[in-house]
Amino acid sequence: QLKEEGNKYFQANDYEKAVQSYTQAIKLNKDKALQAVLYRNRAACFLKKEDYAKAASDASRAIDINASDIKALYRRSQALEKLGKLDQAFKDAQKCATIEPRNKNFQETLRRLGADIQEKLRIQFSTDSRVQKMFEILLDENSEKEKREKAANNLIVLGREEAGAERIFQNNGVSLLLQLIETKNPELVLAAVRTLSGMCTGHKARATAILHYLGIDNICMWMSVDNEEISLAVCNLLQSIFDCLLGHGKEEHHGKEEAVVLDTKKDLRMITMRLLDMLVSKKVSGQGRDRALNLLNKNIPRKDQKDLDNSRTVFVIENGLKKILKVVGQIPEMPDCLPLTENTQLTASVLLNKLYDDLRCDPERDNYRGICEEYIKSKIDPQNMDKTLHAVQIVSGILQGPFDLGNKLLGMKGIMEMMVSLCGSEREIDQLVAVEALIHASTKLSRATFIISNGVTLLKEIYKKTKNEKIKIRALVGLCKLGSAGGTDYGLRQFAEGSTEKLAKQCRKWLCNTSIDARTRKWAVEGLAYLTFDADVKDDFVEDLPALQAMFELAKTSDKTILYSVASALVNCTNSYDTKELVPELVQLAKFSKQHVPEEHPKDRKDFVVKRVKRLLRAGVVSALACMVRADSAILTDQSKELIARVFLALCEDPKDRGTIVAQGGGKALIPLAVEGTEVGKIKASHALAKIAAISNPDIAFPGERVYEVVRPLNYEALLGLTNFSGRSDKLRMKIIKEKALPDIENYMFENHDQLRQAATECMCNLVVNKEVQERFVADGNDRLKLVVLLCGEDDEKVQVAAAGALAMLTAAQKKLCSKMTEVTTQWLEILQRLCLHDNMKVQHRGLVIAFNLISADKELAKKLVESELLEILTYVGKQEDDP
Repeated sequence: QLKEEGNKYFQANDYEKAVQSYTQAIKLNKDKALQAVLYRNRAACFLKKEDYAKAASDASRAIDINASDIKALYRRSQALEKLGKLDQAFKDAQKCATIEPRNKNFQETLRRLGADIQEKLRIQFSTDSRVQKMFEILLDENSEKEKREKAANNLIVLGREEAGAERIFQNNGVSLLLQLIETKNPELVLAAVRTLSGMCTGHKARATAILHYLGIDNICMWMSVDNEEISLAVCNLLQSIFDCLLGHGKEEHHGKEEAVVLDTKKDLRMITMRLLDMLVSKKVSGQGRDRALNLLNKNIPRKDQKDLDNSRTVFVIENGLKKILKVVGQIPEMPDCLPLTENTQLTASVLLNKLYDDLRCDPERDNYRGICEEYIKSKIDPQNMDKTLHAVQIVSGILQGPFDLGNKLLGMKGIMEMMVSLCGSEREIDQLVAVEALIHASTKLSRATFIISNGVTLLKEIYKKTKNEKIKIRALVGLCKLGSAGGTDYGLRQFAEGSTEKLAKQCRKWLCNTSIDARTRKWAVEGLAYLTFDADVKDDFVEDLPALQAMFELAKTSDKTILYSVASALVNCTNSYDTKELVPELVQLAKFSKQHVPEEHPKDRKDFVVKRVKRLLRAGVVSALACMVRADSAILTDQSKELIARVFLALCEDPKDRGTIVAQGGGKALIPLAVEGTEVGKIKASHALAKIAAISNPDIAFPGERVYEVVRPLNYEALLGLTNFSGRSDKLRMKIIKEKALPDIENYMFENHDQLRQAATECMCNLVVNKEVQERFVADGNDRLKLVVLLCGEDDEKVQVAAAGALAMLTAAQKKLCSKMTEVTTQWLEILQRLCLHDNMKVQHRGLVIAFNLISADKELAKKLVESELLEILTYVGKQEDDP
């Protein structure tokens, strides 16, 4: 009985339950012949479940009882083939062919396995000799340069292939690659590191072995070198190891390494501790420090907030938060500063922000704040101004990361007063740090009010008196920012006996001065981001080609503030910000009551905006925007993406310009903006894409597979909108049908793209309530009903819910469709049974409604259903605890 039950489950594709039945039967059975049958049947289940090791084991047990059990032999052959044991699989297939020599299936399997074994041997022997030859060339100092380069490139390619990586690994390759690294020849080091990176990708056991053989200290030492290419290559190697240890990336390969259970937590903590040590080591280059920060940024915080395990973040806060704060508190102008790049401190601020956001409860956040407060207090020393300066710099860095935390730290006793008093110091370094800190602190209006009443006069004095360009530019931005936070009543924008245009001109001058470091020039961009609200300023700015091009060049650097400032300035120049439409009647009423009515500046009229857009396009704005879009997600925030999308939409306004936008990479850049970011940003980017797609050749605008990526942002949003409308009223459903949208919706139900297919099926589910849509399903000569029935059998639960919902409503409204459903596909009964047994209550409910509709519709149909396994299913469901 249990055996028959298992057979039924197997035929219904319920392999898990079939395994349970066979296992139970094996435990009870004493008959050897039956035992062999049960083992080989369970082996068939494991084959379907892709558990090949268990399938081979069960088939072997059946063969032990009956050596000529042809089914067991063939199933073991299939399992062994999947496990990569081709020679053993071939022997079993050979036995099958001997027992049944006329069986074409066995003959075909033998032919295929024979060919696979030959190919494997060919690759193995040729790969072994190739690997050996490559290492000989690379380690021979007398080899020709061209030969060495070729061997290095071949080794990298081989390391990326599974078979090649395994052969290198098995042939003492890691030791030989280490020898290449120890030559300290940059080309050989790069080749070795890149090969190791390929060997680690997607293979946990090999990655762990390589990590332990090389040693994390060596890997971090190589990443610390002052060679950008080598540092980046080692960073990629460590990322490949991280991916394997965290279970990301490619799926594990079937085979012997699956049997090795690796505890990765210890290795992860070891790597994390060494990366944290790198942050405060003077021996580490600025690039090496950036790599360590980037690896921590990418691998420590959770990828998905639904994952409750934030232990990696908690570990870093307990063991390394003070080290990150030390990096943030560095002052590049001081002699004892750690080696830094222009991006190091901002990347550290980003890490502080990600760690803070990854905390799950108030006690964790309080602990984070407590560590920060304790560290800042330890730096405040009235007798040591340099030490105190570090405390201010730390607060400034935190304000660029977890802003709410930074704002709380500003409330610490004496911090704000210390910033203001440092502005009045005679030392330039004090002024520089204090002004920068005040700028970051003034983002909150409550803090800005304090600074306006205490620091504005000082900032004006600094701007007028200082000869140091670095301080002057920061003071200007500080005053612009305070003007933005405090309103124009403070007259901050007219302070230096000049107008806004004069200040903007000074910013443009700084921007073009390449003798000033990029870190200082970025403040000029931020100043322009504030000042381009003025129509005269933006008009002058787009006329200044060198200033525009200098800004575009700066936009290519990986700096969050620069990206946001450049995008803000471009939004101002293209007038792509949101504006409130003035109602004429209200304007008249305001004038009548003698209230001030803001009037549009002449240079904000459409003709001026169009001219500015044309100038920006000629200056190469699209290339700059495309470069900005490629920035790392930690640098390119959702707010920056929205601003860039707004600019793109403004640039696409004139159809004549769209060819230029496509030629400079605008089409490609818009795709990620339409898929990720704020809702407003995604819609703006989708509109821009639609404008390009409407008149461009898709093969040119979106080359290769990218054309398919465009379909989603354009049509997914539209389908969601139609689903929303079709659920509202029959009048709206009639409008959708009248607009001939039904064929398009049906086409999207055939799509391979999961989201499009789901959205289209949900839309159809709402539309089938309409009588005209129902009639289309009833009509002869179409596959509409067949498609809906087959979609009910999909693995995607959302698609199943929508398709089963549509089928439930159709079979309830039209009895003809009940009998038609049984004719459109032979799988209808199997699909219905799966719906009625589904784990998801929504799917199961819809399945039961369909079954009820079919039984109610026709006596013969009811009889057919009752005679099938459906009666048993309904009885089983009926006995379960009721759910409303």
